[in-house]
Amino acid sequence: MTERPRRRGRRNRGPDSDVVERIVQPQSRIAPYELASAEQEELIHEMSMRILEEAGIAFYDDEAVKRLRAGGASVGDNQVARFDRAMIEELVAKAPASWVHSGRNPERSVTIGGDHIAFAPVAGPPFVHDIDGGRRDGTLEDLNNFVKLTYMSPYLHISGTEICTPSDVPFHERALDINYAHYKYSDKPVMGHYPIGLSARDSVGMARCVYGADRVDREHFLLGVVNISSPRRLDDRMLGLLHEYALANQALVITPFILAGAMGPAAILGTVAQANAEALATIAYAQLVRPGAPCIYGPFLAAVDLQSGAPVFGAAESTLAQFLVAQMSRRYGLPFRGAGQYISSKVPDMQAGYESVMSMFPSMLTQPNFILHAAGWTEAGLVTSYEKFILDLELSGVYLRFAAGVSWDDDEWAMESVVGVPPGGHHLGTDHTMGRFRTAFHRTNHLDYNSFEQWKALGSEWSDRRANKAWKEMLASYEAPPLDEATDEALLDYMARRRPELDPADFQ
Repeated sequence: MTERPRRRGRRNRGPDSDVVERIVQPQSRIAPYELASAEQEELIHEMSMRILEEAGIAFYDDEAVKRLRAGGASVGDNQVARFDRAMIEELVAKAPASWVHSGRNPERSVTIGGDHIAFAPVAGPPFVHDIDGGRRDGTLEDLNNFVKLTYMSPYLHISGTEICTPSDVPFHERALDINYAHYKYSDKPVMGHYPIGLSARDSVGMARCVYGADRVDREHFLLGVVNISSPRRLDDRMLGLLHEYALANQALVITPFILAGAMGPAAILGTVAQANAEALATIAYAQLVRPGAPCIYGPFLAAVDLQSGAPVFGAAESTLAQFLVAQMSRRYGLPFRGAGQYISSKVPDMQAGYESVMSMFPSMLTQPNFILHAAGWTEAGLVTSYEKFILDLELSGVYLRFAAGVSWDDDEWAMESVVGVPPGGHHLGTDHTMGRFRTAFHRTNHLDYNSFEQWKALGSEWSDRRANKAWKEMLASYEAPPLDEATDEALLDYMARRRPELDPADFQ
């Protein structure tokens, strides 16, 4: 553990560097753990450059190929682009080190970058689970419920995207209903819906209904995840998203998705070098699309059980790889996406708890700027669990308290109490304790700290049962944030106009 991290990136560059902070946002005061020495870090960079220069990255999109060739990359007939390292470094340097992700309510806008942390819920599971009804297809009602729960939590700063798949909405229309749910039931910053370019285009169009075209061009209201189809491949769906968001000045999370042993080698360093090369090439390309396009450096790295082929979450190797890619993000002066509460467990049981902590707690040692899948992820990302969503919120609060570090205010020394309490006495009734008993320590809402007798008298409830009650009580008490009537009408009009224009064949 170093005393303080090296800060070689330019942390105040970019168009939003002069934006005044509009809310009090969580910050990490825990210095990031650096696994590699300076020489080892340079070696990762060199190996990554070798991949980019010798092997290259495939861009399966004609528009991308033209832009890459015009920008100086060497692109063969097989659409594989090879990059000169000077070109990569020059373009990556154009990406801002921080920016403001704006929300419908300006007081909920968050800064991405620096020491700031922003959590978002799980994204993408086709199924949902609760202990009453079990595992089933997600619906629009479920999506609306999870947007409301996200809005009500103080530990989730970004409303997210497809928290669960609304299977009762046709695939080609889902971007409309997903975006509307986030604007209708929350006023936090949103990510939009972005699996292909057409969905991303509607996300931009609906953002313009809410904020106006001029503001969308100047500010960052959306955050899309570009999942690189590792190894070394970007398809037309992800490039379509990249084009729509970058051209509209919206932010991108650049995510090589590598399961080591399958999409990457069965080796930590080779996987890290591949992920770094894929991320740098994509960030560089985003700058060719629009110089200054905001990007988060965010490889998704996990290991494969080589005996079964199943992904393993919370593995030691994944944690070590995450430490290394986080260190590389700091080298390039880019915001970093850390790992969320990934689990393989099918239900919110003890395995789920262990895997959640082993997946996300190491993220807090990387000084992350953004964490997707901070709540709800179950069954390797196939399921959004209501009960795990609540339990993950409890852990997220603990993580944020940990990241805040130690306060060095005079009151933290409590010397009057330390000196005044006699040997063998106690601090329970001192003025210092009584003045701080509600705020001195972080308190969870749904974890049990009672004695066994108290726990038994209250029904002997396990944590999943308490979480089941909690999400139902939260939804029963939900109150929607105000939404301007004209804005609501503009969104509904956009959706009504777009539905008949959308062709399912275009989404195949």
